[in-house]
Amino acid sequence: MLTPFHLALHVRDLDEARAFYGGALGCTEGRSTATWVDFDFFGHQLSLHLGQPFANAPTGKVGDHMVPMPHFGVVLHLPDWQALAARLEKAGTNWVLAPSVRFQGQPGEQWTMFFRDHSGNPIEVKGFAAMEKVFSS
Repeated sequence: MLTPFHLALHVRDLDEARAFYGGALGCTEGRSTATWVDFDFFGHQLSLHLGQPFANAPTGKVGDHMVPMPHFGVVLHLPDWQALAARLEKAGTNWVLAPSVRFQGQPGEQWTMFFRDHSGNPIEVKGFAAMEKVFSS
């Protein structure tokens, strides 16, 4: 059984964070104060605090793409990933890497999408048809 992780990040504006994480991503808001807000990020605890977001740059080579490092995200069952991709597309998401398949027909085949929140934090969401393949080589 997987256990939830806790991740705390800086964002520039809590109202923008609420609109993005709660609205576009569909995460449920938890506790909050005037300086931070918690979200249920697909079963994990994400705490967003007012402050300067971490620096990142497209230095991670994955397949044929350079992706922002560091980044965070989540792995979803493919139907859930597809539903989220459609919702983000409808919301006019500005993609770092538009929804696509990687390593097609190979071990570790996965669907991926990269985007940023309104504070510039890079997020990757992966989709797997078979969750037992997440750690396959």
